[in-house]
Amino acid sequence: MTEIFRGRRLWIETKKIRLPTGVEREKVIVHPSNAVAIFPVDGDRCKLLKQYRYAIDQYIIEAPAGTMEQGEEPLATAGRELIEETGFTAKTIEPKGFIYTTPGFTDEKIFLFEARGLSPSQQYGKDEDEVIEVIDVAVKYLPEMIRDGRIVDGKTICLIQRCLGC
Repeated sequence: MTEIFRGRRLWIETKKIRLPTGVEREKVIVHPSNAVAIFPVDGDRCKLLKQYRYAIDQYIIEAPAGTMEQGEEPLATAGRELIEETGFTAKTIEPKGFIYTTPGFTDEKIFLFEARGLSPSQQYGKDEDEVIEVIDVAVKYLPEMIRDGRIVDGKTICLIQRCLGC
């Protein structure tokens, strides 16, 4: 193993691996912090984000999400990120499993949660390097928004499918 880069939230290495076929290769693996994504539902409506993403230089619609701090449990992260990104807290936050984002080069895992019983929080404080607008969307329109390309974020699509079974 050779470490290529280490930052605050991720590190990158090259590593010699042996494939199940016996072939040896050197691969690059990205190790980010694990993360959470939350589907905040309030009756027949949900809170999503219109967020600017600099890597693609555009705004996309996505679920509130964020990275886990060192030693933080996924459920605690979900509660914290829900408040930080939407300004709401939830009466219940239910786990909905996890996904691997892009296992071809990273071991990143995103834990999925559904939040219900929303109420405004006094602890709201956006991260200054994020450009976020909270949007209120009717849940019944989410499958259509995925089909027509208004929602293209992978974690959000997976989260909606887990929560709504669509």
